[in-house]
Amino acid sequence: MAASMLVACSEKTEYEQAVLEDMQEEKDVKDYNLSPETMARCVVDLSSHNMAGVLAFDPKRRAAYRSYTKMLTLSKAENPEEVLNELRGEFGSPKELAEAHANYTESMMNCFASLIMTTEEEAKEAKEAE
Repeated sequence: MAASMLVACSEKTEYEQAVLEDMQEEKDVKDYNLSPETMARCVVDLSSHNMAGVLAFDPKRRAAYRSYTKMLTLSKAENPEEVLNELRGEFGSPKELAEAHANYTESMMNCFASLIMTTEEEAKEAKEAE
């Protein structure tokens, strides 16, 4: 059990790293002066809610983390078309791959909205405190 939990942590960590790299390159993160680390944590948390499996060491969740990581790093693959075909199989169908991508994108947009609103509220409170 301990070994499978370590592997699960590794798979989740790889997914978190892929999300962080995506957030570090995201123009809106820079434009709104958001923390890429905070955005990454938020996106991982939200997107995980809609992944297969329940716990990090659930085989379905572990596979989801691997597949989401592969999806996020598709542009860096030597043969993107081959990886895309693999992803269609891993997710079960092209439709399910599209749903996974939508889950990631929706999670990212919800995090943007939440963090921007929080940042604006903090700025307003700081201005009022002056």
